[in-house]
Amino acid sequence: MAPPAGAAAVLVPGTSRGAAVISVVIPAYDERERIPATLERLREYLDTAGEPYEVIVADDGSTDGTVEYVRATTETWPQLSLVALERNQGKGAAVRAGMLRARGEHRLFSDADLSTPIEELPRLRARLGDACHVAIASRAVPGATIDVHQPGRREMMGRTYNRLVQLIVLPGLHDTQCGFKVFTAEAAVACFEPLRTRGFGFDAEALLRARRKGWEIAEVPVRWSHREASRVSALRDSGMVLLDLIRLRFMRH
Repeated sequence: MAPPAGAAAVLVPGTSRGAAVISVVIPAYDERERIPATLERLREYLDTAGEPYEVIVADDGSTDGTVEYVRATTETWPQLSLVALERNQGKGAAVRAGMLRARGEHRLFSDADLSTPIEELPRLRARLGDACHVAIASRAVPGATIDVHQPGRREMMGRTYNRLVQLIVLPGLHDTQCGFKVFTAEAAVACFEPLRTRGFGFDAEALLRARRKGWEIAEVPVRWSHREASRVSALRDSGMVLLDLIRLRFMRH
């Protein structure tokens, strides 16, 4: 597993130069139809929250106008930045690029569909502390609420994958694939700088690196709703993520 190139061919920084307390990284691939509403919702929430913040869209080689839309939006939103990979490299590569460009004390990456509402963010941040450097949203622990379930087959495959993660690399964590995770700045660098997994199995690697640092990982129940137009192909990606898990099992560095 060679480290992902993750090189940013396009970097459009926001014009806000103040320190950010919270960074929100949104990985995107061909999200032109969805990204306007996502950014509008994020801006409304973060402006109201009252803390210095930044939003980074980490584009994974989109060809549908996503990059152009986000670039234009940076002109009217000082806290918005764009990091665009030169070609499609995988979600892990996009998240890595965004998390390493982020400046916040706390750094969230969230799926572009906001399946986990941004309003859940304070619950995760409240768990961060001296020993806990990572908090992850979970659909599989008591207190979680699933408003809209995934189609049966996809939900079954997700549960199977999470069981494999527990068995092979991360015992004790029930849901590593929910796309809503917060890292301290220290943990973001430690977990994403050496990240090698480019695809959808990257979450497990990042969390494994956190655990090997001796950091607590808080698994926090959240509200979650399935959104259509998922970028995951169950048949295509299941084999790839299984291979990633096997590689992680024997990862030394």
